[in-house]
Amino acid sequence: MTEANAGPRTEAPTGLLDDVGIDLLDGLLGWLADDYLRAEVSGLENIPRSGPALVVANHSGAWGLDAFVLHKLLHRELRRPVHVYASPVVFRLPAVAAYARRYSVFTDDPTLGRDRLAAGHLVALFPEGLDGVGKRFSQRYRLRPFSPGFAVTAVRTGAPVVPVSIVGAEETLPKFGEIRTLARRFGLPCFPVTTPLPLPFKWRISIGEPIPAPARAASFAARAAAARQLCDEVWFTVQGMVDRDRRRRGTPFR
Repeated sequence: MTEANAGPRTEAPTGLLDDVGIDLLDGLLGWLADDYLRAEVSGLENIPRSGPALVVANHSGAWGLDAFVLHKLLHRELRRPVHVYASPVVFRLPAVAAYARRYSVFTDDPTLGRDRLAAGHLVALFPEGLDGVGKRFSQRYRLRPFSPGFAVTAVRTGAPVVPVSIVGAEETLPKFGEIRTLARRFGLPCFPVTTPLPLPFKWRISIGEPIPAPARAASFAARAAAARQLCDEVWFTVQGMVDRDRRRRGTPFR
């Protein structure tokens, strides 16, 4: 990915080693997405080419690789910045942290990107959070409850919600268990037992039609009810898209 189509940086790296590491990681993600995982993306036309929108996807796979792959593809194909709300865990790994800072990943905003949306940007997030990547392989593609914060932000800003289904990540990095002692040692919420390297299963990423945010009501109670309803609607939409794409793919290999 060239600088022209990578989108603007939010924080410049501080040295040559940062630049080299970021470029290597960026190239690796591109190779993973295109050649190794053979990621097939449909529905890009449903993401606005200008103006704000919340991109909401399911989260799966032991190490959350889906977030990095989706972010890479959206940055490359849309040619506009995509601000991703992520767990602070991302910034505990130096090479990944430098990459995240360059490509608009943020963690310290309790409003989930409200100011960014107000400025007309795209914000992507995974409302299952760590529960999504923490589920065992036997529970694959069964979405965990969505945290409603994104729906509150949508109601407050009027930004539409774009649902996204990612199928393939569960097989690529299946979680078979976890090692709690290593999680405590490295300060992680979970240290999963999975394959040493990602497995080469094909990914299908579907982008659905935007779901309009409800009109902002005058009372707090009405706004809260509207946010809960929107959260449920988006959850059922994404789960339905995941189920549909699993049926369509035949086997995980193609």
